[in-house]
Order: sequence, then C-alpha cells, then structure tokens
Amino acid sequence: MEITQILGYFGALAIGVVLGLIGSGGSLMAIPIFTYLFQIGPVMTTAYSLFVVGAAATVGALGNFKKRLVNFRIVIFFGIPAFISVFLVRKFLIPAIPEKLFSIHGYIVTQHIAILFLLAILMLASGYPMIRNNKVDHNHLEPLYYNYSFMIFAGVVIGILTGVIGVGGGFLIVPSLVLYLRLPMKKAVATSMFIIALKSLIGFLGDILSVDINWTFLFGFTLISVLGILLGSYLSTLVKGEKLKKYFGGFLIFIALGIFVKELFFIETK
Repeated sequence: MEITQILGYFGALAIGVVLGLIGSGGSLMAIPIFTYLFQIGPVMTTAYSLFVVGAAATVGALGNFKKRLVNFRIVIFFGIPAFISVFLVRKFLIPAIPEKLFSIHGYIVTQHIAILFLLAILMLASGYPMIRNNKVDHNHLEPLYYNYSFMIFAGVVIGILTGVIGVGGGFLIVPSLVLYLRLPMKKAVATSMFIIALKSLIGFLGDILSVDINWTFLFGFTLISVLGILLGSYLSTLVKGEKLKKYFGGFLIFIALGIFVKELFFIETK
C-alpha cells in the first residue's frame, strides 16, 4: 500500500471525526482525499463522497435520535425539498452542464472552478457570522418561530449544491438553523446530520446504475469514517455549544481560503 493511500485512510477517519463534531465538512474533506490521494476521477469521487458521508452521518444521526436532539419538524420542511432537489439535479442537470463554461482574458472558467468559487463564497458568508462575538447564547434558546418559507427555499438551494458537487451541505444547514431559526448549536448539528444522511444517500442512488463502483474499497473507507464519527460525536459532548459554533465558523473560513488559493493557481489558459 502506497503512502498516499495510507494517508487517505487516515483522512477517512478525519472525515468522520469532523462530521461527528460539527455536523458538516465531511464532503469537503472527502472530495480532495479521493481525488488527490486515491487518484479517483471527478464523477466517481462525487458518488463515493455522497455514499461515505451519507453512511457515516446515518450512524451519527441514530445516536442523536436516541438523545432526542433531532428536530423532525425542521427535517420535514427543510429536508424534503432538499431530497427532491438533489435527486432531480443528479438525474437531469448534471449531464446537461458543459465542462468549459467561458473564458476571461485567456483564462478558461470550467464547471469545476465556477462551482468551487461559488462554494467558497458561500462558506465565507456562512462562517463569518458564526465566529462573531454574539451576546445571545443559542444553547438556551428554542426557535422563536418556524420560518417555513425560508426552510423550503434553503432546502432547495442546498439540495442543488449537494447534487452538483457532492457535498452534504451541512456548512449551510448548520448556520441557517443556528442564525435564522435560533436552534441551539448541538441540536442544529444533530438535525443537520440527519438531513445530510438521507440527502446524501438519495443522491448516491442516482449514481448506482451509471458508475462502476468498487464496493470493497468503498465499504472499507466508509467503515473507517463511521469509527471516526463515533469518536467525533463523543468529543462533541466535551465541548460547549458556543465554542463549537466558533470552531465551526473558523473551519469554514479556513477551507474557503484554501479553495481560493488552490483554484487560482490551477486555472487553465488557452
């Protein structure tokens, strides 16, 4: 086994830990791990990411369900629009998007670059409010109201993002639940994980018949990620919700800046 593959399996453990700790970020780590450490193509990478994150999140969601941390009203009004969107995108939109979109001053803007830049912008917009000092303690507040129109709209948008680039969308779900619905951070993480589990596995169903999947590799990688999410879920009980919120925001900003730096150096020219 090559050193890059060994590092990749350590990455599988890290995916689970991050997902269990902050309810997001698993796909953001899985995609580069599959791409750069295992040399897997983009279509297969997206499919594998959806399965690994979906399966690992399912294990975490079951534990949160037993702790009664999952808000099922939010799951219904936030999750169902996301489920429908991700399935439709994987089935109809992905095949219709061209690889090269346009060029600017000799630089080619591909589908991949455009999506990642949009993703990074959204991550910055979501992460900054999470790290600001806020006098409101979200751990002791229940939602003031359920904004159903907001939940449906956000569910559709996050479902589209999930379908296009294979991310679970927790980096948008968690800030939305905390900042706009005033859900306590740990409940937001648990609810986000439940939505991610269902949404990612539904998205993966659209790839089963069109992708030649290496099930032995995928199950082994997923098993390690599941062990990681159990560890991450345990660690989350040792961290206060307000600190967890700041760590989450910092994580988003760090990944977003990394995306900008990497993609700016690898833009193709004519």
